[in-house]
Amino acid sequence: MNAIERRGLIGAALTLTAIAGLARPALAQADIGRAANFIQTTGQEMVAAVNDQSRDVAARRQRVAAILRRAVDVDGVGRFIIGRWWRQASAQEQQEYQKLFEETLIRNLSSRFGEYQGVRFSLGRSQQRTEDDVLVNTVIERPNMAPFSLDWRVAEIGGQPKIVDVIAEGTSLRLTQRSEYSSVIQRNNGSVGALLQAMRGQIQQMAAREGR
Repeated sequence: MNAIERRGLIGAALTLTAIAGLARPALAQADIGRAANFIQTTGQEMVAAVNDQSRDVAARRQRVAAILRRAVDVDGVGRFIIGRWWRQASAQEQQEYQKLFEETLIRNLSSRFGEYQGVRFSLGRSQQRTEDDVLVNTVIERPNMAPFSLDWRVAEIGGQPKIVDVIAEGTSLRLTQRSEYSSVIQRNNGSVGALLQAMRGQIQQMAAREGR
C-alpha cells in the first residue's frame, strides 16, 4: 500500500508557508473577523448536515461535500500540492489531476464528517498568520470520542474567504499531501501519470468502503 492509499487529506486527514509561485488569483489582505465568521458559518452548516436525522449516511455525506466544495479553494490547494510537477504534466494530465484531486479531497473530508451524528463544533482563537491568511482554531466533539482540534487556514480568494489548509495536531495536511504526491512521482521516474493511477485507485477504494 503506497502513501496515498494510507492517508487522505484530513488523516490525509487533512493540512493544509507560502503560496508563492502558484498561478492563482492574487490574495487580498485577510481579515481576522471575516475569516472567523466564515469558519463559524461553515462549521454550523456542516454540523447541521451531519446531525440531520432525516437523512441517511450517504445523503449526509453528499450535503457535507456540497458545503466543502463551496468553502475550500480546491483548485488552489490542488495546484499547491502537486507543486513543481504541475509544469511537467500535459494539459490532459493537469485536467485529470484537478478532477481526481477534488474527488479525493471531498470524499476524504465528507466521509469523516458525514458519518458521525451528535457532532458539536466550537470556535477557538483566531490569529493572523501572514498578511494574506488567518488561522482559525476550532474544537470538534463527537459522541464517545475525545474532542480534537482543527485549525483552518483561510485566505481571500477572488474576493471571498476560502479554506486553503487544515492543520490537525500541528500537521499541515496540505504539506503532508504535497510530500506524499511528490514521493509517488519521484519513485516512478517523474511520471505524473503514475500519480493519477494511484489517485484513481484510492478513489475506487474509498467508493468501495462507502458502498457506492
